[in-house]
Amino acid sequence: MPEPMPSDADDDIPTEGIGLCLSGGGYRAMVFHVGALWRLYQANLLAELERVSSVSGGSITAAQLALAWPNLSFDPAQIDDDFVPRVVAPIRRMAGVTIDAWSIGGGLLLPGSISDFVAGSFRKHLFGDATLQDLPDRPRFVINATNLQSGVLWRFSKPYMRDYRVGEVKNPTVPVATAVAASSAFPPFLSPSILKLDPADFTPGSGDDLQREPFTSRVYLTDGGVYDNLGLETVWKNYQTVFASDGGGQLMAEAKPKTDWVRQSNRVLEIVDNQVRSLRKRQLIGSFKSNLRDGTYWGIRTDIEDYGLEQNGLEPPLPAPFERTLALAEIPTRLRRLSDELQEQLINWGYAVCDAALRRHVDQELPRGAFPYESVGI
Repeated sequence: MPEPMPSDADDDIPTEGIGLCLSGGGYRAMVFHVGALWRLYQANLLAELERVSSVSGGSITAAQLALAWPNLSFDPAQIDDDFVPRVVAPIRRMAGVTIDAWSIGGGLLLPGSISDFVAGSFRKHLFGDATLQDLPDRPRFVINATNLQSGVLWRFSKPYMRDYRVGEVKNPTVPVATAVAASSAFPPFLSPSILKLDPADFTPGSGDDLQREPFTSRVYLTDGGVYDNLGLETVWKNYQTVFASDGGGQLMAEAKPKTDWVRQSNRVLEIVDNQVRSLRKRQLIGSFKSNLRDGTYWGIRTDIEDYGLEQNGLEPPLPAPFERTLALAEIPTRLRRLSDELQEQLINWGYAVCDAALRRHVDQELPRGAFPYESVGI
């Protein structure tokens, strides 16, 4: 049986319900997840979610979905009338704008931090003045960042934001753009994002050991993927059924690692990120194999043939040659503009691999889907 996660009680018993995890991975993951959401919508599964947990690039997609949620019909026949204009189109507009390089330049040369400039871009292009109180009550959307002070997750949600060591603030009014910027504050360049809070807003006695200043007045946050790149913890320990969409990257071999401090530090961060993702993925897959959890995993680096659909008497997967999907997986983890063609290929790939995962492990009666952008393919 997989080991419990830090802060889990040994007797945690998950409740019935479906939780969806959206990983980090910059714009690459943001757009890849759109394809997965498209397939979940068509399969009548999106409306069944009880929780959506996200980090980094996945948090951009999750937050847009959350704000659109009240206006979605969840009728597959109406997908072009509500999901596409309210979720797909805004995310694609965002993917057409480079914000990381501009934010770094602004943060170095102008008043305000780099994270402030990232949040400003999210506010301008996607979320406007929406706050966490504009998120729906169900499903609960949890936007995860990592607290650099306590070393654990900081969770933004509508009912509360919290860190189990520092404590919780109920009904927070933090802007959605700020929460997403903190969740996607990839170190070292986009990090940290600093929250300035009133210690009196914390629920008394809600923190384990750090509910005191300065931990409750200035919170230093970095990318949620530093702690949990799949956004898995808040779903895995609460729900019996877990869907995980992984648009994260993979550590590439480096024959001659750089020895200067800056580039060596970046390489070390990549190794840590890769290890965190590998451990979380191993725990999730282990929980499926041991029947500890139900659900399925799909990843941007998955070989779609590994689902063995035809061997199990199912329709073959949508055509997704492994060499082409690997090329999409190699798109850098940046908040940098993607061409329309790359966006459509990423959406198609997220759709196709989600389709295969659902038909193999969730509902073998589910008819095979069709690419959202048929003429582009993968």
